[in-house]
Amino acid sequence: MSEKSIGKTKYKGKTDWARLRAMTEEEIERNARQDPDSLLLEDCDMSTLKVFVPPPKRLVSLRVDSDVLEWFRKKGKGYQTRINAVLRAYVNAQK
Repeated sequence: MSEKSIGKTKYKGKTDWARLRAMTEEEIERNARQDPDSLLLEDCDMSTLKVFVPPPKRLVSLRVDSDVLEWFRKKGKGYQTRINAVLRAYVNAQK
């Protein structure tokens, strides 16, 4: 599956599925271990695992300075999620 549908928008992902299918389990494992962003389950302490179900989002109209909005938009897809993350960090810092 190389194309996903989000709402009414379709986009093509960057995953090279043919290359991935051609890889052996050993190659996949080696690549995962070499990836600095990879988190292997064997490195996790599962005894402290907590399941988090995010609260549902609400649609709001919010006035934001134009330059602030443009800065987030220039960072690419997911800018609204990033704005929410910044607001969430602020709320958590106030607790």
